[in-house]
Amino acid sequence: MQQIIECVPNFSEGNDLNIIKQITDQIESVEGVRLLNVDPGKATNRTVVTLVGNPEAVIEAAFLAKKKAGELIDMSKHKGEHPRMGATDVCPLIPIANISMEETAKYAHQLAERVGNELHIPVYLYEAAQPNKSRNNLSVIRAGEYEGFFKKIKEPEWKPDFGPAEFDAKRGGTVIGARDFLVAYNINLNTTSTRRANAIAFDVREAGRNVEENGKKVNKPGTLKSVKAIGWYIEEYGVAQISMNLTNINTVPVHIAFDEVCKKADARGIRVTGSELVGLVPLKSLTDAGKYFLQKQKRSIGVSEKELIKIAVKSMGLDELGPFKPEERVIEYLLKYSADSKLVNMTLADFANETSSESPAPGGGSIAAYVGALGVSLATMVANLSSHKKGWDERWEEFGNWAEKGEKIKNELVSLVDADTKAFNKIMEGFGMPKSTDEEKLARTNAIQEATKFAIEIPFQVMKASYNSMEVIKTMAEIGNPNSVSDAGVGALCARSAVIGAFMNVRINASGYDDKAYVAETLKRGKEIENKAIALEEEILKIVDGKIGN
Repeated sequence: MQQIIECVPNFSEGNDLNIIKQITDQIESVEGVRLLNVDPGKATNRTVVTLVGNPEAVIEAAFLAKKKAGELIDMSKHKGEHPRMGATDVCPLIPIANISMEETAKYAHQLAERVGNELHIPVYLYEAAQPNKSRNNLSVIRAGEYEGFFKKIKEPEWKPDFGPAEFDAKRGGTVIGARDFLVAYNINLNTTSTRRANAIAFDVREAGRNVEENGKKVNKPGTLKSVKAIGWYIEEYGVAQISMNLTNINTVPVHIAFDEVCKKADARGIRVTGSELVGLVPLKSLTDAGKYFLQKQKRSIGVSEKELIKIAVKSMGLDELGPFKPEERVIEYLLKYSADSKLVNMTLADFANETSSESPAPGGGSIAAYVGALGVSLATMVANLSSHKKGWDERWEEFGNWAEKGEKIKNELVSLVDADTKAFNKIMEGFGMPKSTDEEKLARTNAIQEATKFAIEIPFQVMKASYNSMEVIKTMAEIGNPNSVSDAGVGALCARSAVIGAFMNVRINASGYDDKAYVAETLKRGKEIENKAIALEEEILKIVDGKIGN
């Protein structure tokens, strides 16, 4: 499985789009790297760039970008609201998939050594890449900023980890490290006072503030762990902000940071008017926020991903300063390839037309997955209607939990619509491979067998998910809003059809697979699921017929 890391270099230029474009062109010139986001800020005079790819490619792209930034940016003339010390101020590497933090830190060392040796820029390591814990904190390293480093770099304790111990007036220095996913997040206030914004920042940030007790200065920590924060005034927007780095979003997610700042601001007579995310954000940060705010309203959280994001955006005012486009800001959305969701992104009419065309895909497997998705969607609808039914207020959470379970199964089945067509295409690709030599014949046979196994596993997943959905369907038939019991009944018909249809695809694909023991076991398990689904459908329809009563 391919290793993937993310790199988020911050360049000290946020106004000249030509300079920014020349830097990002270097990144895009490297094969194996995807440029996900370019986020320039005028007031900060800083651009946050996000790229992902395999580690070797990301290191090459980051090196080329740093080199170009050093050529184009003159730090002796730089002014901006954000702390900075070089043309490429900070360059963190973040493990994304199939790679550990320790491995990522080694790649940070490789990049740092190359920048120091080849570009002759002073380099400091930070976070997981820095073995010296007394200087692994970015804010400590950057203290004094660009202007203070001409003197600081001469101090023995601040000798660079790589590169010369001479501060470059034009390019400055740079900080390279490895860290967990960090969310840069700014919260807008209805004040222009930097001092008051700072007071709120000190209330919440982990480092807190120094206070005097019994004639001595002691540190009073803020209320949020793993949060760094300062207050500043943004002339571009005409408001003060709390600028935050959420360094562990499992400990303090975005919505908790927002709510806590709201409380502290209110205590100081200040209102939070909205907020903004800088760079990219994991999908979970927004869906968790959506669920959090729905739960505060005592509403069902079993709604679509799109709806959860909408609730999050509106609740935290993420669109106050400009449009918030999830397709451009959510890392998972940017990593998706449109080919992986070709069918589910079609209109219903186009999907039907594609199915009826002379093309053999989508076929019965994709249709079974979609029928299953429709079935559990009906049950999820019943759960949501029941959660909001007048007079059932005390049961909103119970039905909301069932809706959330149904939504999860629906999402799985929707993803399997395209996966089944992809499985069929893999088999066709295998048959299209050359077979002139013995080596080619062996490679072709192996590819066909591997693709055939995949084509068995996908509809088998459809079977399991569709059968699992029948628990939600049956429960909604039993205890859901009685006015919607017929919807649960139709859901049961869909789920049973999906199981039987998917099993047909398992069986026909299994006929071409050579591992007969695997085939026998899979068909045995499939028949058991089919029989259970047929029996459970009959139970559900009896409940439905009993409640309809005619």
